Amino acid sequence: MADQGAARVPIVAIVGRPNVGKSALFNRMVGGRPALVEDIPGTTRDRIYGDVEWRGRTFKLIDTGGLEPEVPGTYTPLVRAQIERALSEADMVLFVVDVKDGVTAADEDVAEIVRRVPRPTLLLANKAENVEREEAAVAFYELGLGDPIAISALHGHGVADVLDMIVETLPPGEAPAAPDTSLRLAIVGRPNVGKSSLLNAVLGEERVIVSEVPGTTRDVIDTPFEFEGHRLTLIDTAGLRRRGAIEPGVEKHAALRARRALERAQVALCVFDLSEGFTAQDAHVVGYALEAFTGIIVVANKWDLVRDGEWTQADWERRLRWKLKFARWVSIRFVSAKEGTGIDDLLREAVRIGAERQRRVDTGVLNQVVRRAMAEKPPPVPTRGHRLKLLYATQPAVDPPTFVFFLNDASLAHFSFRRYIENVIRRAFGFEGTAIKLIFRGRGEEPARDPGT
Repeated sequence: MADQGAARVPIVAIVGRPNVGKSALFNRMVGGRPALVEDIPGTTRDRIYGDVEWRGRTFKLIDTGGLEPEVPGTYTPLVRAQIERALSEADMVLFVVDVKDGVTAADEDVAEIVRRVPRPTLLLANKAENVEREEAAVAFYELGLGDPIAISALHGHGVADVLDMIVETLPPGEAPAAPDTSLRLAIVGRPNVGKSSLLNAVLGEERVIVSEVPGTTRDVIDTPFEFEGHRLTLIDTAGLRRRGAIEPGVEKHAALRARRALERAQVALCVFDLSEGFTAQDAHVVGYALEAFTGIIVVANKWDLVRDGEWTQADWERRLRWKLKFARWVSIRFVSAKEGTGIDDLLREAVRIGAERQRRVDTGVLNQVVRRAMAEKPPPVPTRGHRLKLLYATQPAVDPPTFVFFLNDASLAHFSFRRYIENVIRRAFGFEGTAIKLIFRGRGEEPARDPGT
């Protein structure tokens, strides 16, 4: 299984009841919009991690779900467990309250949890956009957690002062980390197929909330770890659906975030529920990964539910290959996230695909292979016009492997020819399990520089 191996840097946890502006503060400090921000209580439920650099110091910031009174049938116990875990690993706590609402029973519940953890704590009275609200912050003295600090995460008021206090309070940390060179794996799939369970099985802990309710994960969550000496980062995402099935609001934002996660991933773990079969929506998810030119492993989860049936893994794989005929090169792995079986094999395959994406083909050999293939199967001659001719081929980039073909007329490179050339490259050089990018340029277009020459 995976071995945790991230470098130890100071950790700061943001806690509070729902809808007090924790995610807005997280985004303000981290930069960009890595956490979903909606005017809907409970939008964030998992622990979201981000790196913050301020005045030469680096620390890791954790955004947690909002704590609510326990109600049967809700996520509240799971969220509470996530908050307590975040507090246990944090060096410092940012307790966020809403100055507009004043002190609430839920604030007092969170304060009780925070007081049980001996960590430096800053009490942040958020949404203090004017003098009247700043003065109202004094009401939070009754929580017994020191001086309330009036801020506005949305407008940035007071956030720089808070960052100053954080770096002055945190214990000495390590030097800023080197650029991330880990292999990025995006866990994608339609809702409720076991994506978060797979992440937890890989990491060996309840890192994200797992529930039978579809759509539990809404944010993109990055988790670095080590596996057999390789540095990897898992990116857990919200459930993807085909474009027409995505509802507006939070789900639409979460789907957009998942698509962006694929764009920065190197290998997509496309998870589906084997007990339900490979559906059209599952095929759409693979299609999203194809558009991002990632490596692709189709992960058949819940093998434990079907392994005693009449079909063997070989039978299932033949069926899946038939449904995946639009991308025959993808890898397929069978796992049971619930039992933790097949996980190591899945990670080894991801590492292999990651290495495959870094391979470079010699320019001379590439041209020989492609010219021979075009001689064996010449492109059809248009009714009027001239035959397609190859002038030069090169591989200017890796990750994904990218090939540029200079032709006499790029408009003659029809879909069938492009697919034929891709198959020729795969037969000759491999690249099994990863997408490759083919670019066709006509005579006179600016050539791509080949870094290998």
